[in-house]
Amino acid sequence: MAKNDLIGGSLWEQYSAKVSERMNDPRHRGEISEEEARSLGARLVVADWGAESCGDAVRLYWAVDPKTDRILLARFKSFGCGTAIASSDMMAELSVGKTVDEAMKITNIEVEKSLRDIDGTPAIPPQKMHCSVMAYDVIKKAASIYKGVDIATLAEEDIVCECARVSLRTIQDVIRINDLKTVEEITQYTKAGAFCKSCIRPGGHEKRRHYLVDILRDTRAGMEKERLLVQADAGDFQSKNLIQKHRAIETALDEKVRPMLAADGGSLEIVDIRESRGTAGEPGTVSVYIRYLGACRGCISSTRGTLQFIENMLRQELDKTIRVIPL
Repeated sequence: MAKNDLIGGSLWEQYSAKVSERMNDPRHRGEISEEEARSLGARLVVADWGAESCGDAVRLYWAVDPKTDRILLARFKSFGCGTAIASSDMMAELSVGKTVDEAMKITNIEVEKSLRDIDGTPAIPPQKMHCSVMAYDVIKKAASIYKGVDIATLAEEDIVCECARVSLRTIQDVIRINDLKTVEEITQYTKAGAFCKSCIRPGGHEKRRHYLVDILRDTRAGMEKERLLVQADAGDFQSKNLIQKHRAIETALDEKVRPMLAADGGSLEIVDIRESRGTAGEPGTVSVYIRYLGACRGCISSTRGTLQFIENMLRQELDKTIRVIPL
Protein backbone atom coordinates (compact mmCIF):
# COMPACT_ATOMS: atom_id res chain seq x y z
CA MET A 1 0.00 0.00 0.00
CA ALA A 2 1.34 3.44 -0.92
CA LYS A 3 2.09 6.08 1.71
CA ASN A 4 -0.68 8.25 0.37
CA ASP A 5 -3.11 5.41 1.08
CA LEU A 6 -1.90 5.08 4.65
CA ILE A 7 -1.76 8.73 5.59
CA GLY A 8 -2.45 12.03 3.90
CA GLY A 9 0.23 12.86 1.37
CA SER A 10 0.36 16.41 2.69
CA LEU A 11 1.66 15.12 6.03
CA TRP A 12 4.61 13.42 4.39
CA GLU A 13 5.44 16.63 2.60
CA GLN A 14 5.90 18.32 5.99
CA TYR A 15 8.85 16.09 6.86
CA SER A 16 12.29 17.23 5.78
CA ALA A 17 14.31 15.05 3.43
CA LYS A 18 16.79 14.47 6.26
CA VAL A 19 14.04 13.12 8.52
CA SER A 20 12.71 10.85 5.78
CA GLU A 21 16.21 9.54 5.09
CA ARG A 22 16.87 8.73 8.74
CA MET A 23 13.43 7.17 9.16
CA ASN A 24 14.23 4.73 6.36
CA ASP A 25 17.94 4.24 6.99
CA PRO A 26 19.09 5.32 10.45
CA ARG A 27 22.85 5.55 10.72
CA HIS A 28 23.25 4.81 14.42
CA ARG A 29 20.50 2.32 15.23
CA GLY A 30 21.65 -0.78 17.07
CA GLU A 31 23.39 -1.86 20.25
CA ILE A 32 26.86 -1.50 21.71
CA SER A 33 27.95 -4.67 23.46
CA GLU A 34 30.24 -4.88 26.47
CA GLU A 35 32.82 -6.56 24.26
CA GLU A 36 32.71 -3.77 21.67
CA ALA A 37 33.04 -1.11 24.36
CA ARG A 38 36.01 -2.92 25.91
CA SER A 39 37.70 -3.16 22.53
CA LEU A 40 37.59 0.64 22.39
CA GLY A 41 38.92 0.91 25.94
CA ALA A 42 35.58 2.45 26.85
CA ARG A 43 32.89 2.07 29.46
CA LEU A 44 29.42 1.05 28.28
CA VAL A 45 26.46 3.21 29.33
CA VAL A 46 22.87 2.17 28.59
CA ALA A 47 20.01 4.57 29.36
CA ASP A 48 16.26 4.30 28.83
CA TRP A 49 13.70 7.07 28.57
CA GLY A 50 10.12 7.01 27.46
CA ALA A 51 6.63 8.42 27.65
CA GLU A 52 4.05 5.73 28.37
CA SER A 53 1.27 8.13 27.34
CA CYS A 54 2.21 8.00 23.66
CA GLY A 55 4.16 4.73 23.56
CA ASP A 56 7.50 6.24 22.52
CA ALA A 57 10.71 5.16 24.21
CA VAL A 58 14.39 5.29 23.39
CA ARG A 59 17.36 3.31 24.65
CA LEU A 60 20.68 5.11 24.26
CA TYR A 61 24.05 3.33 24.18
CA TRP A 62 27.29 5.19 24.80
CA ALA A 63 30.86 3.92 24.73
CA VAL A 64 32.70 6.48 26.88
CA ASP A 65 36.46 6.80 27.31
CA PRO A 66 36.83 6.86 31.13
CA LYS A 67 40.11 8.78 30.87
CA THR A 68 38.69 11.73 28.93
CA ASP A 69 34.91 11.31 29.47
CA ARG A 70 34.60 11.52 25.68
CA ILE A 71 31.84 9.60 23.88
CA LEU A 72 33.56 7.38 21.31
CA LEU A 73 30.49 5.62 19.95
CA ALA A 74 26.72 6.11 20.26
CA ARG A 75 23.82 3.94 19.14
CA PHE A 76 20.15 3.72 19.98
CA LYS A 77 17.02 1.63 19.89
CA SER A 78 13.71 3.41 19.50
CA PHE A 79 10.36 1.92 20.38
CA GLY A 80 8.27 4.42 18.51
CA CYS A 81 7.37 5.95 15.19
CA GLY A 82 9.61 7.09 12.36
CA THR A 83 9.86 10.58 13.80
CA ALA A 84 11.24 9.21 17.06
CA ILE A 85 13.70 7.06 15.11
CA ALA A 86 14.99 9.96 13.01
CA SER A 87 15.33 12.24 16.05
CA SER A 88 17.07 9.57 18.11
CA ASP A 89 19.45 8.89 15.23
CA MET A 90 20.44 12.55 15.03
CA MET A 91 20.72 12.80 18.82
CA ALA A 92 23.15 9.86 18.85
CA GLU A 93 25.18 11.40 16.03
CA LEU A 94 25.46 14.77 17.77
CA SER A 95 26.77 13.16 20.95
CA VAL A 96 29.68 11.32 19.30
CA GLY A 97 33.00 13.06 19.89
CA LYS A 98 31.68 15.17 22.76
CA THR A 99 32.47 14.75 26.42
CA VAL A 100 29.59 13.71 28.64
CA ASP A 101 29.32 17.26 29.98
CA GLU A 102 29.30 18.66 26.44
CA ALA A 103 26.63 16.16 25.39
CA MET A 104 24.40 17.35 28.23
CA LYS A 105 24.23 20.69 26.45
CA ILE A 106 22.58 19.14 23.38
CA THR A 107 19.01 20.43 23.24
CA ASN A 108 15.88 19.28 21.47
CA ILE A 109 16.17 22.50 19.45
CA GLU A 110 19.62 21.49 18.22
CA VAL A 111 18.37 18.03 17.23
CA GLU A 112 15.37 19.41 15.36
CA LYS A 113 17.38 22.12 13.60
CA SER A 114 19.99 19.56 12.54
CA LEU A 115 17.20 17.67 10.77
CA ARG A 116 16.01 20.67 8.77
CA ASP A 117 16.61 21.01 5.05
CA ILE A 118 16.00 24.77 5.11
CA ASP A 119 16.65 27.18 7.99
CA GLY A 120 13.36 28.46 9.34
CA THR A 121 11.33 25.49 8.07
CA PRO A 122 10.57 22.89 10.78
CA ALA A 123 11.74 19.38 9.97
CA ILE A 124 8.71 17.67 11.52
CA PRO A 125 4.95 18.34 11.25
CA PRO A 126 3.24 19.73 14.37
CA GLN A 127 1.21 16.60 15.14
CA LYS A 128 4.38 14.51 15.34
CA MET A 129 6.58 16.93 17.26
CA HIS A 130 5.94 15.18 20.58
CA CYS A 131 7.69 12.11 19.16
CA SER A 132 10.94 14.01 18.68
CA VAL A 133 11.57 15.66 22.04
CA MET A 134 13.18 12.94 24.14
CA ALA A 135 16.81 13.69 23.26
CA TYR A 136 17.43 16.07 26.16
CA ASP A 137 15.92 13.64 28.69
CA VAL A 138 17.66 10.45 27.59
CA ILE A 139 21.03 12.24 27.41
CA LYS A 140 20.55 13.46 30.99
CA LYS A 141 19.68 9.90 32.01
CA ALA A 142 22.82 8.51 30.35
CA ALA A 143 24.96 11.19 31.96
CA SER A 144 23.53 10.45 35.41
CA ILE A 145 24.32 6.75 34.97
CA TYR A 146 27.88 7.50 33.83
CA LYS A 147 28.46 9.90 36.72
CA GLY A 148 26.75 7.64 39.24
CA VAL A 149 24.33 10.31 40.45
CA ASP A 150 20.58 10.76 40.49
CA ILE A 151 19.24 12.42 37.34
CA ALA A 152 17.57 15.08 39.50
CA THR A 153 21.01 16.43 40.44
CA LEU A 154 21.77 17.05 36.75
CA ALA A 155 18.44 18.41 35.64
CA GLU A 156 18.23 22.13 35.16
CA GLU A 157 14.46 22.03 35.54
CA ASP A 158 11.56 19.88 36.67
CA ILE A 159 9.20 17.55 34.91
CA VAL A 160 6.21 19.75 34.15
CA CYS A 161 3.76 17.08 32.97
CA GLU A 162 4.10 13.90 35.01
CA CYS A 163 1.50 12.08 32.88
CA ALA A 164 3.42 12.50 29.62
CA ARG A 165 6.86 12.92 31.29
CA VAL A 166 7.56 16.23 29.56
CA SER A 167 10.25 18.50 31.00
CA LEU A 168 10.38 22.26 31.30
CA ARG A 169 13.29 22.41 28.87
CA THR A 170 11.35 20.41 26.28
CA ILE A 171 8.32 22.70 26.49
CA GLN A 172 10.47 25.83 26.21
CA ASP A 173 12.30 24.34 23.22
CA VAL A 174 9.09 23.42 21.41
CA ILE A 175 7.61 26.90 21.95
CA ARG A 176 10.73 28.47 20.47
CA ILE A 177 11.15 26.04 17.57
CA ASN A 178 7.57 26.39 16.40
CA ASP A 179 6.66 29.89 17.61
CA LEU A 180 3.76 28.49 19.65
CA LYS A 181 1.22 30.96 20.98
CA THR A 182 -1.35 28.89 22.89
CA VAL A 183 -1.43 26.18 25.53
CA GLU A 184 -3.47 24.06 23.12
CA GLU A 185 -0.56 24.14 20.66
CA ILE A 186 1.86 23.05 23.41
CA THR A 187 -0.38 20.06 24.12
CA GLN A 188 -0.59 19.24 20.42
CA TYR A 189 3.18 19.28 20.03
CA THR A 190 4.23 17.58 23.30
CA LYS A 191 1.15 15.88 24.88
CA ALA A 192 1.78 17.96 28.02
CA GLY A 193 -1.58 18.79 29.57
CA ALA A 194 -3.47 16.18 27.55
CA PHE A 195 -4.31 13.90 30.46
CA CYS A 196 -4.98 14.99 34.07
CA LYS A 197 -4.53 18.66 33.06
CA SER A 198 -3.03 19.65 36.44
CA CYS A 199 -0.04 21.18 34.67
CA ILE A 200 -2.04 23.58 32.52
CA ARG A 201 -2.88 26.24 35.13
CA PRO A 202 -3.25 26.58 38.92
CA GLY A 203 -6.39 25.09 40.40
CA GLY A 204 -6.10 21.50 39.20
CA HIS A 205 -6.29 18.49 41.48
CA GLU A 206 -2.51 18.49 41.98
CA LYS A 207 -0.34 21.53 42.72
CA ARG A 208 2.59 21.95 40.35
CA ARG A 209 5.76 24.01 40.46
CA HIS A 210 5.42 25.03 36.80
CA TYR A 211 2.28 25.56 34.74
CA LEU A 212 1.96 25.68 30.97
CA VAL A 213 0.29 29.09 31.01
CA ASP A 214 3.25 30.56 32.90
CA ILE A 215 5.88 28.80 30.80
CA LEU A 216 4.20 30.05 27.63
CA ARG A 217 4.02 33.61 28.92
CA ASP A 218 7.62 33.72 30.13
CA THR A 219 9.06 31.98 27.06
CA ARG A 220 7.13 34.26 24.69
CA ALA A 221 8.40 37.29 26.65
CA GLY A 222 11.97 36.03 26.30
CA MET A 223 11.49 35.46 22.58
CA GLU A 224 10.14 39.00 22.14
CA LYS A 225 13.10 40.46 24.06
CA GLU A 226 15.51 38.52 21.85
CA ARG A 227 13.66 39.67 18.74
CA LEU A 228 13.88 43.30 19.80
CA LEU A 229 17.60 43.01 20.58
CA VAL A 230 18.26 41.44 17.17
CA GLN A 231 16.15 44.12 15.55
CA ALA A 232 18.02 46.86 17.42
CA ASP A 233 21.38 45.45 16.30
CA ALA A 234 20.26 44.91 12.72
CA GLY A 235 21.98 47.02 10.11
CA ASP A 236 18.76 47.31 8.11
CA PHE A 237 17.13 50.61 9.06
CA GLN A 238 13.75 49.53 7.66
CA SER A 239 13.58 46.52 10.00
CA LYS A 240 13.83 48.69 13.11
CA ASN A 241 10.78 49.90 15.00
CA LEU A 242 10.07 53.62 15.36
CA ILE A 243 11.87 54.00 18.67
CA GLN A 244 14.96 52.27 17.30
CA LYS A 245 14.87 54.44 14.19
CA HIS A 246 14.65 57.53 16.39
CA ARG A 247 17.70 56.36 18.34
CA ALA A 248 19.67 55.66 15.15
CA ILE A 249 18.84 59.12 13.75
CA GLU A 250 19.82 60.82 17.02
CA THR A 251 23.14 58.95 17.01
CA ALA A 252 23.88 60.02 13.43
CA LEU A 253 23.02 63.65 14.22
CA ASP A 254 25.25 63.59 17.32
CA GLU A 255 28.18 62.26 15.32
CA LYS A 256 27.83 64.12 12.02
CA VAL A 257 25.75 67.28 12.46
CA ARG A 258 25.52 68.72 15.97
CA PRO A 259 29.29 69.27 16.37
CA MET A 260 29.32 71.29 13.13
CA LEU A 261 26.32 73.39 14.22
CA ALA A 262 27.77 73.90 17.70
CA ALA A 263 30.91 75.45 16.18
CA ASP A 264 28.70 78.30 14.93
CA GLY A 265 26.68 78.55 18.15
CA GLY A 266 23.69 76.52 16.99
CA SER A 267 22.06 73.14 17.35
CA LEU A 268 18.87 71.25 16.50
CA GLU A 269 16.37 68.91 18.08
CA ILE A 270 14.05 66.25 16.70
CA VAL A 271 10.45 67.23 17.26
CA ASP A 272 8.76 64.22 15.66
CA ILE A 273 9.33 61.24 13.39
CA ARG A 274 6.54 59.89 11.22
CA GLU A 275 6.40 56.90 8.91
CA SER A 276 4.25 56.51 5.82
CA ARG A 277 3.37 53.19 4.25
CA GLY A 278 4.85 52.30 0.91
CA THR A 279 2.94 51.07 -2.11
CA ALA A 280 3.48 48.33 -4.69
CA GLY A 281 6.38 46.80 -2.78
CA GLU A 282 8.18 50.12 -2.34
CA PRO A 283 9.15 51.23 1.19
CA GLY A 284 7.40 54.24 2.69
CA THR A 285 9.14 57.42 3.77
CA VAL A 286 10.47 58.37 7.18
CA SER A 287 9.83 62.05 7.84
CA VAL A 288 12.07 63.66 10.45
CA TYR A 289 10.75 66.96 11.78
CA ILE A 290 13.49 69.15 13.28
CA ARG A 291 13.70 72.48 15.03
CA TYR A 292 16.84 74.61 14.87
CA LEU A 293 18.21 76.06 18.10
CA GLY A 294 20.54 78.92 18.95
CA ALA A 295 22.31 80.71 16.11
CA CYS A 296 20.76 78.31 13.56
CA ARG A 297 17.34 79.85 14.09
CA GLY A 298 16.51 82.21 11.27
CA CYS A 299 19.73 81.41 9.39
CA ILE A 300 19.11 81.31 5.64
CA SER A 301 21.39 78.27 5.26
CA SER A 302 19.27 76.28 7.73
CA THR A 303 16.56 75.93 5.10
CA ARG A 304 18.96 75.37 2.19
CA GLY A 305 22.53 74.12 2.34
CA THR A 306 22.48 72.94 5.96
CA LEU A 307 19.12 71.25 5.53
CA GLN A 308 20.32 69.48 2.38
CA PHE A 309 23.49 68.37 4.16
CA ILE A 310 21.51 66.89 7.07
CA GLU A 311 19.10 65.04 4.80
CA ASN A 312 21.85 63.68 2.54
CA MET A 313 23.86 62.54 5.55
CA LEU A 314 20.91 60.64 7.08
CA ARG A 315 20.09 59.04 3.75
CA GLN A 316 23.67 57.96 3.25
CA GLU A 317 24.22 56.75 6.82
CA LEU A 318 20.81 55.17 7.45
CA ASP A 319 18.24 54.96 4.66
CA LYS A 320 17.39 56.64 1.39
CA THR A 321 13.71 57.05 2.36
CA ILE A 322 14.44 59.68 5.04
CA ARG A 323 13.11 63.21 4.58
CA VAL A 324 14.10 66.09 6.87
CA ILE A 325 11.49 68.80 7.43
CA PRO A 326 12.33 71.97 9.41
CA LEU A 327 9.63 73.55 11.57
